[in-house]
Amino acid sequence: MTTVIFSHGKESGPWGSKITTMSKVAEQLGFRVESIDYQDLDSPEARVDRLVENISQQSDTVILVGSSMGGYVSLVAAERTNVVGVFLLAPALSMPGYEVQNYKYAGEVSMVHGWHDDIVPAENSINYARTCSANLLLVHDVHRLSNSMPQISPFFRNWLKPFDIHRL
Repeated sequence: MTTVIFSHGKESGPWGSKITTMSKVAEQLGFRVESIDYQDLDSPEARVDRLVENISQQSDTVILVGSSMGGYVSLVAAERTNVVGVFLLAPALSMPGYEVQNYKYAGEVSMVHGWHDDIVPAENSINYARTCSANLLLVHDVHRLSNSMPQISPFFRNWLKPFDIHRL
């Protein structure tokens, strides 16, 4: 079986509206879902360590989904583990003060970012997507992407479908 592990952003929780909506999409396709609670950790690097530890305890194949700081956490953890894909929502990439600034994950990546994000510039996602040829959906929205779930859910569903959960 394949498990989709969600990582929330700095100001959010493990079952915020985006994660709840997207976890239903994954469950409908037959994936097992988890969402890690990082609310006790401010440091992105400490969150990466928690995610890496969680992945090391999985017997399933793993896909990571991260929002904002959780996007950074998911991508950096993916570089240190054996996951089959990463889906990022307004990921906090190339942000000042974050330890990792060059990303080397070589697996499947898809991303969503709001054109009007006032916290993480859309250009950060555009630049990363260009370096790894990731799918990138740019939406008319801000950092929280709360108005774009009707576009994001089918994009996520279509991205997940090729991951044959019975084969992986």
